[in-house]
Amino acid sequence: MIETRLPAIYRDYIACLNQQDWPGLGQFVHDDAIHNGRRIGLSGYRAMLERDFDAIPDLYFNVQLLVSDPPYIASRLQFDCTPRGVFLGLPVNGRRVSFAENVFYEFRADKIREVWSVIDKAAIEAQL
Repeated sequence: MIETRLPAIYRDYIACLNQQDWPGLGQFVHDDAIHNGRRIGLSGYRAMLERDFDAIPDLYFNVQLLVSDPPYIASRLQFDCTPRGVFLGLPVNGRRVSFAENVFYEFRADKIREVWSVIDKAAIEAQL
């Protein structure tokens, strides 16, 4: 994998998410994907994202920081959105909140194989 290629693949993946191009997700996510230690596969990964967009209709992934050390990518994603109802156990109920997610990805064969993700829940709590 060429070092300069991985960030471009990642940015295309983020564009795929923001466009909710679910049929195209398999171009970026490995069939045996693992998320936070749980093997969910491509279908589980897609279902997770579809649930996220259902719960947060104005969800938009904004890359604030991107570091590449192949086969890994580290990214800080920023969100400014209005989740419906309860989000991460918090009664957001349609209020606009801003928060970050710190994510590490391991790529295999130019696809996301494993993801480690932490959302800044304290930032949301402070806004409620």
